[in-house]
Amino acid sequence: MLSHVDLCSGIGGFALGFQWAGLSKPVLFCDIEPWSRKVLAKHWPDVPIAEDVKELANDPDGLIPRTDPKRTILTAGYPCQPFSHAGKRLGHEDDRHIWPYLLQIVAQKRPAWCCFENVYGHVSMGLDQVLFDLEAEGYATRPFIVPACAVDAPHRRDRVFIIGRNVAHTESQRLQGQRRELGLVSKREAKHTTRRGGKEVRARKVWLPEPSVGRVAHGIPKRVDRLRGLGNAIVPQIAMKIGEAIKASIDA
Repeated sequence: MLSHVDLCSGIGGFALGFQWAGLSKPVLFCDIEPWSRKVLAKHWPDVPIAEDVKELANDPDGLIPRTDPKRTILTAGYPCQPFSHAGKRLGHEDDRHIWPYLLQIVAQKRPAWCCFENVYGHVSMGLDQVLFDLEAEGYATRPFIVPACAVDAPHRRDRVFIIGRNVAHTESQRLQGQRRELGLVSKREAKHTTRRGGKEVRARKVWLPEPSVGRVAHGIPKRVDRLRGLGNAIVPQIAMKIGEAIKASIDA
């Protein structure tokens, strides 16, 4: 299995999905939200949890566990506020824009694989720079738009997933194969059909943009923290599909 460095971890969607896929085991989490760290500590009690990506970027060799880069995957669902249509879309001028720190960690630790997640608004703001930065560091990259309904969730929730593979030292004749399809369900395919009980059925014409998580519920312990955690979380079933595709690529 690969070693998994999971930054901007949230409540562990990447880690859970990758474990379901048999791809990796987490060796480090990092999240700035105390409630998310409590969830991670409950489910992965033996995995260290950092609090600040910026601190890791300043001392990645000292703070991030030593792993074999060729057997390491790094993930991050980095903050969406700089790019989200629900906000002011300040991009790199937003104080929550931490992509440069993540890039610094990637450049120094050189993981074999990277996978990042963000909102659909990132496509029209900031995504080109992320892809340029990764490819400048020797990573072949490919973004995918994967909605939650692609794994039969009852809501749309389009998200962009960026997959990168370190090809800086790959033989030149193999570079042509690094950008091949990873077998994920595309946004267009997810609109039309899905399969349930062995039968192909038409998908809904109108999907809810986000899941219903009871925003007006009362009397639920840590309700605000739970809503924030769910709102920031990735769908682990999508992470599992990505993990299965990466594992198949490694085993091929």
